[in-house]
Amino acid sequence: MAIRFDDIGNRLKAFRLASGLSADQIAKRLDISRAALYRFEKGELAKIETLDKLAELLGVSVPTLLGVGVEYLPSAVAYFERLRQLEVTASHIIVLAGPISYLLSSDAFHDRLAQVLSESIPDKVENRKRALADVERIMAILRERKSQYRARRPAIVNLIAASEIERFLANGLAGRLDLPARERRERQRHARAEVDHYIGAIEQHPIGVQIGIVPDTLPQTGFQIFRQPDREVLTLSPFRLGEHPNVRVGVAMLTSAPEALALHHKAAEEMWQRAHKGAAAANLLRRILRGV
Repeated sequence: MAIRFDDIGNRLKAFRLASGLSADQIAKRLDISRAALYRFEKGELAKIETLDKLAELLGVSVPTLLGVGVEYLPSAVAYFERLRQLEVTASHIIVLAGPISYLLSSDAFHDRLAQVLSESIPDKVENRKRALADVERIMAILRERKSQYRARRPAIVNLIAASEIERFLANGLAGRLDLPARERRERQRHARAEVDHYIGAIEQHPIGVQIGIVPDTLPQTGFQIFRQPDREVLTLSPFRLGEHPNVRVGVAMLTSAPEALALHHKAAEEMWQRAHKGAAAANLLRRILRGV
């Protein structure tokens, strides 16, 4: 597969954001100008010596920067930035990512998400200040993703497990489970409002959006498939938003390997066949709401 220099630039930006270092700090350490760094991020060819230094500074390998084989992302910041980059040119997206697909979520969900992600960071975790700063970076990326989506409107197929919706309603839109009872009831109301939002989205039949509620179990690791003009990209990720969020631990992966894409397409097609769609999906969500 030919090396895509625009992708190298995209990866470089994603890893830079995840590092917490500013463009000025990186440029100074590499003894280059900030303008040169930005040119690299836009896809301008960098010398291999510069790539070596960048990879070492950002804590990744040169093959990862070049996109050789599987791309590994040990940071939620880098992962969500890579999603944003893929969404810039994607015409069709298959999403299996927990009970809530961020691009289809309500504005109220976004407004509450920063608090939810912040409270998911344990009080005594190492480098908590850095983890909270990462939440701010993630929220900035998510805002840009939502804005991009609303401007472009790529087609989306969203697969959701009914069991995850039930758990979301039971636990509420919360970052941890030890909230005071009154606060937990409020978070449960937020979750119910978000499920109502999904029911509305299903019944309004927005162009290019298909939502399927699968009555049985779905894989625990989320995946997405992005169809782009010249390729498809599969992402697999332990990072999740909403109920029981995780933006701190795990390694996401990106690949365009034909076998991986074929297997995940097959899995998505099988799940779509089992899923409730249209009025049946909306009615299933209403039954779940009544039962929780």
